[in-house]
Amino acid sequence: MTGTGTRTATFTSTDARYVGAKIGADLRFLNVLYGRPDLASIDKFVEEAALLLRDGYLGTVDYGFQDTAADSWKLRLRYTATTGGHLANDPPGKLPTRAAVTGYPFLSYLTYSSAFHALTAARQDAVRDALPIRRVGGAEPATGLGTSQSGHGYGRHGAGVIRDVFIAFGIEAL
Repeated sequence: MTGTGTRTATFTSTDARYVGAKIGADLRFLNVLYGRPDLASIDKFVEEAALLLRDGYLGTVDYGFQDTAADSWKLRLRYTATTGGHLANDPPGKLPTRAAVTGYPFLSYLTYSSAFHALTAARQDAVRDALPIRRVGGAEPATGLGTSQSGHGYGRHGAGVIRDVFIAFGIEAL
């Protein structure tokens, strides 16, 4: 007996929540290490990322500690949405554990995908209104001098995120 078949993988809400939960685990690890972000905010960040990933509207989302006077990141986790190909599905973690971020506020910056920008203005407003976080426009913070580590990612059924961790020179505590 022989048989043939075709399997089509689709990225569902469950898949998006799975990837979002991995982002949330990283944010919870930051909370344990540095006391921020607060746990209620983490839940909102996870939901926002999952909803935007599900619909293909996430470009990048950054979380971290920023020197607001210099408008530059001191420690930043950047998640870039990606589809297709073989995506990594790493365990959360492997973050800097000794960054001197005391005194720097925790902030987040998000960009939308080209699919989002292709929507009508009314549809874009409806998507933003359905998100748990109300974001305001602003310039993207710079990274300045530092090191960046990429190659870590979370994916499922052909979609997910690639994570990049930036740490500014001089911020690593001894």
